[in-house]
Amino acid sequence: PPVRAQLLPLESARPLWQHPVPSDGSRWARVLNVVLAGLLALLVVGTLAFFAASLGMSVFLICGSLALVPLGICLLSLYWIDRWEPEPRSALAFAFCWGAGMSVVAALVVGRWVEPILLAGTSITDAATVSAVLRAPLVEETCKGLGVLLIFLLRRRTFDGPIDGVVYAGTVAAGFAFTENILYFGTAMAGTPQIGREVIVTFLVRGLMSPFAHVMFTATMGAIVGFAARRGNTLLVVAAWAVGLVPAMGLHALWNSSSLATGNFFAFYAVLQLPLFLLYVLGIVLLRASEARLTRRRLADYVTTGWITAAEVTMLATARGRHQAIAWARPFGGTKTMKSLIKVATRLAFTRQRILLTPAPAQLRKDEGALLRQIGDVRETLLSQLNSPVTPVRPSHQQFNP
Repeated sequence: PPVRAQLLPLESARPLWQHPVPSDGSRWARVLNVVLAGLLALLVVGTLAFFAASLGMSVFLICGSLALVPLGICLLSLYWIDRWEPEPRSALAFAFCWGAGMSVVAALVVGRWVEPILLAGTSITDAATVSAVLRAPLVEETCKGLGVLLIFLLRRRTFDGPIDGVVYAGTVAAGFAFTENILYFGTAMAGTPQIGREVIVTFLVRGLMSPFAHVMFTATMGAIVGFAARRGNTLLVVAAWAVGLVPAMGLHALWNSSSLATGNFFAFYAVLQLPLFLLYVLGIVLLRASEARLTRRRLADYVTTGWITAAEVTMLATARGRHQAIAWARPFGGTKTMKSLIKVATRLAFTRQRILLTPAPAQLRKDEGALLRQIGDVRETLLSQLNSPVTPVRPSHQQFNP
């Protein structure tokens, strides 16, 4: 049917603008989110305390400090990836705690049970090879991936595209790599609080040359889940999750295989690992560009019904327009409000896309109406700030030209 027929009429919803956007799930779901987040945070603390007791406090502090370097690199990169449509901080904290705590503990426990089975079921007799090429990819990617699937089930309203999947999965993986790096650095230190050659080499390889390894593996699965999440079908998402584990495990096994190469690591790094990383970066850039195009197309749907003007589409759905809009709002103290308007509009665009792809989008249409009303509220707040008599600098509307 025509776009106009699918959209909420402007006049029918205008009187309800004061209503807030519905929260992400029912009250019990919010309580469940808080409880699970608290338990995961305690598990992270317990895991790190166990490592501190096993390695010794001085060794643990040194290793933890070294592990913060690749963690910072990964989280800053994920922050940049997530700038177009930022995910809730609570959901990202949940993802990190799952990776740093639950997935590490589960991988250690399940791995000890799985490794003998893999040794008995394959012709490979070297335990180190089986552990690196079979056990680690199979167990670790499954444990990390379960966190991504759980985030979708608990926060599906904020999980609506491949970039969301990359960010959530990457955050889980960054948490996992942080805890794992502490263990690797501690093993390299061999119980002595001194940074020797083996520690430096391990830090260079894991911390500086390949800090994104785990992020890339799990983010591949996350992107596949994100594409499925856009259609809102839980069974489709679960199927996509299972399919996404295959390339995640494959990349993990391939990466670990190259790491086992004796005497040829740097050759493998240049021929295999570095091109994989560059391909990953290219994929992220293309996905981000796709999100920007989608935002512009979906917001343009509302121009015909009067909810959004053509100028606002340019302002809210292009990088240049957003930058100019924030700069325009800054002199009269409207920066935070303008950023809120951009965030709500982007959420609206993604909700609109899911409506078009979902067979029975009743709940999504309610969310759409609430988001449209919130855009009206934020717009009115922004204009009231612009016209406030206490504003030291009051640029006119004509000063903004997106």
